[in-house]
Amino acid sequence: MCGIVGYVGDQDALPILVRGLKRLEYRGYDSAGVALVAPAGVALAKSQGKVSILETRLNLLPDSTPCGIAHTRWATHGAPTDENAHPHSDCSGQIAVVHNGIVENYADLRQELIAKGHHFISETDSEVIPHLLEEYGGTEDLLTAAQKTELRLQGAYAFLAVAAGQPDLVVAVRRASPLIIGLGERANYIASDFSAFLDDTHRALILENGDMAAVSARAVQVWDAAGDAVEREPLVINWDIRQAERGGYAHFMLKEIMEQPEAWADCLLGRIQGDGIQVESMGLLSENLTRWRRVQIVAAGTAYHAGLVGKALIENLAGIPVDVDVASEFRYRHPLLFPETLVLAVSQSGETADTLASLYLAKEQGFPTYAITNSVGSTLAREADAAGYTYAGPEIAVASTKAYTTQILMLSLLALALAAARGRARPDLVRQLALLPALGEEWLEESESLRDHAERLAKSDQMFYIGRGIDYAVAMEGQLKMKEISYIHAEAYPAGELKHGTLALITSGVPVVAIATQPDLAIKLWSNVAEVKARGASIYGVIDHSQRRAWGEDAITEVRSPSPFLAPVLAAMPLQLLAYWAAVARGEDVDKPRNLAKSVTVE
Repeated sequence: MCGIVGYVGDQDALPILVRGLKRLEYRGYDSAGVALVAPAGVALAKSQGKVSILETRLNLLPDSTPCGIAHTRWATHGAPTDENAHPHSDCSGQIAVVHNGIVENYADLRQELIAKGHHFISETDSEVIPHLLEEYGGTEDLLTAAQKTELRLQGAYAFLAVAAGQPDLVVAVRRASPLIIGLGERANYIASDFSAFLDDTHRALILENGDMAAVSARAVQVWDAAGDAVEREPLVINWDIRQAERGGYAHFMLKEIMEQPEAWADCLLGRIQGDGIQVESMGLLSENLTRWRRVQIVAAGTAYHAGLVGKALIENLAGIPVDVDVASEFRYRHPLLFPETLVLAVSQSGETADTLASLYLAKEQGFPTYAITNSVGSTLAREADAAGYTYAGPEIAVASTKAYTTQILMLSLLALALAAARGRARPDLVRQLALLPALGEEWLEESESLRDHAERLAKSDQMFYIGRGIDYAVAMEGQLKMKEISYIHAEAYPAGELKHGTLALITSGVPVVAIATQPDLAIKLWSNVAEVKARGASIYGVIDHSQRRAWGEDAITEVRSPSPFLAPVLAAMPLQLLAYWAAVARGEDVDKPRNLAKSVTVE
């Protein structure tokens, strides 16, 4: 996820673009840049780091330039460096592009363009776009070149393009990634979301998937995916700036919960082809998959819980033994790693101190290492032998949501790839994995009913989460979410363990959240639920839809998972929302819970 901004009008573009970047910085803060359309060519300024660093480099740009584009980046292809920062230009310096999303076939396009004499300076997938525009005559006819370029691109993306020879034109293309045009007086604005231009206008066109637009100071023309001219109805946005930065949501955490299906689609993009997994798109070499006989997962906090899900998936699907360690304990137990063990480190930030220390220990002992992280260019990604990126985009709220579920997706992809390499391919699960974004969207449309249940939970001082098998791993993350943002004491247990001591704490009215997405364990779990009900507990069931009749009113929501192996991704969302609404009901600071930080960089 990146933030893109464009302006064309009768004012100086630079301050408008910089203001827009600051509003979109929540979408990415690895690097930032600006391109202004000047008579002598496109003038660029860009830098690694936040927009505040970019501002120190803007004094060399021309004054009173009425057209430009800008970008704030969350790195996907290529580390966060000055060279990889957007905008990117063509060989002539006459064209500039900012891009959000992924160009899946960039490697082939890059080789083709290099063979034709084009020179690349970055590691990004994005840079192929300005070179294609140049190849198709974009210095003289940018719109036609964009139409031809778009036909060559595969993936999900949005981009803006400008050319020095057409100083009153911004071409905008939307393929899945969001793009909005703000309608002003003698000026128009383009951005990833409304917040970039709400100081200037509240009227906007939302480009639909497949649209291309030619935007000038006094006109906006739109064509749909078929190439037909269309009229998009303007709408009026009544949000204030803070609402707009959060996409209209009250908190970033809620926004990040609700955008999970989009994050899942980004994570899976290019990694599923037909019935198989594209291992190279995960940063791995297919020949290595048969060499690993064991897997050691190290992680902390939420990532550790994702690792527990990964253990169940890899062992069940690939038949490979997996150990999971809390990173802060791994080194101090003097681990005995077997030969041909892959050490897999999971971290959203890629900077978690304990996880890095565990990785270093594995490297010192000569074991192969693989990182799953959300941060391209992070220390973990650089130090591991290979890295796979979740592409979840920035998480602003401290409590992790979309980073967790995309970590599970990466572990699911790895499990399926390992299984296929050992003659245990599951093409049915590969196909079903691709359905998860749509299933997530469907569930979120009906999620508001959880709020009443969460508000009842908010009145409690303690609660328990139970599950069996893979559902116990899901319960672990559910209780952590509740503790860290609502401050209600919550504990997760394997359901069968309650009778070994914890039943002493179950009294009348104590809430028990039971996760039941595994049909083969349904009867066993239900017997444990009966035990706590007999002692007066209040049951909050998060269940698979196939168990609705058995659970009756004890079920507060159901998920429609195509397979028990894929249920953890869907089941995470109701547990996140229960915690979120309970914290809201208690008046807590949801995005910034006390005593916690987003990335733990000290031991």
